[in-house]
Amino acid sequence: MDRIRVALIEDHDLTRFGIRAVLQQQSGIEVVGEARDGRSGLKMLEATQPDVAIVDVGLPDMTGIDLTQQFKQSQPTIDGMPKTQILIMTMQDNEEVVLAAFAAGADSYCMKDASLTRLSDAVRTTAEGNAWVDPAIARIVLHQVQQDPPASSKNAANSTININRLSNEDSEMMLTYPLTERELEVLRLIVDGCSNAQIAEKLYITVGTVKTHVRNILNKLCADDRTQVAVRALRAGLVK
Repeated sequence: MDRIRVALIEDHDLTRFGIRAVLQQQSGIEVVGEARDGRSGLKMLEATQPDVAIVDVGLPDMTGIDLTQQFKQSQPTIDGMPKTQILIMTMQDNEEVVLAAFAAGADSYCMKDASLTRLSDAVRTTAEGNAWVDPAIARIVLHQVQQDPPASSKNAANSTININRLSNEDSEMMLTYPLTERELEVLRLIVDGCSNAQIAEKLYITVGTVKTHVRNILNKLCADDRTQVAVRALRAGLVK
C-alpha cells in the first residue's frame, strides 16, 4: 500500500479540521473525503472507497454505529476482506458503546483525546487490516461480556451473532486450531490485565509455560499482540 487513503465523517468542524491537519502532516496518508453527517458520509464512502474511514459516534442524523453497520453490509469485499476499514473515534469509552461499535463491524476504536502518534498508529494499523483499540477499553468490554451471562438461550444465540465479526479466513483458522482449556484460562487472565508472572501464580505454572501458551494464543487468533488478542476474542465470543 503506497498511500493510505482516509475519509473523515465528523460533524464538529473544528474537530474535523484538526484531524485532517494532523493526518496531512503524516507521510503516506492522504485525506480523500470529508462529511458532516451520516447520509452524506455514506455517499462519500461509496464514491471514494477509502482504505480507512474515521467515523464519529455522535453524528446528527444517525449514530456512527448505525452508519458502520449500513456501510459494512453493503460494501464489496476483496478476498473476503472489506475494502474500507472503519475506525470509530469518540470521547465515549463505556462498555455499551464500544461493544455496539464492534458488533456493528467497526475494525478499530480510538479516543478523540489520543495523541498525534497514537492516531497515526491507529490509522496505519487499521489500514493493514488489523484492529487497533486501547487495551484498557478491550479489557473493560471483555470483562463485561464475561460477567454478564445471557438470560436465555435465544439471547445467547443473538450475542454470538453480534460479536462474531472475524473474517472467513480467521474463523476457519480458529476452527482448525481451537484453543485448549488451559489456553482459554490464560486468555481470560490476559483480558483481566494480568502479567505473565501473575498468570503463572494464579494457574500454578511457570512463567515459561505461560509464555508458551501466550505465543500459541497469538498464533491461533492470528494476532500480533495482546490488544489484538482481546479484540479478536471479543468478536469470536471466546470469553463468556
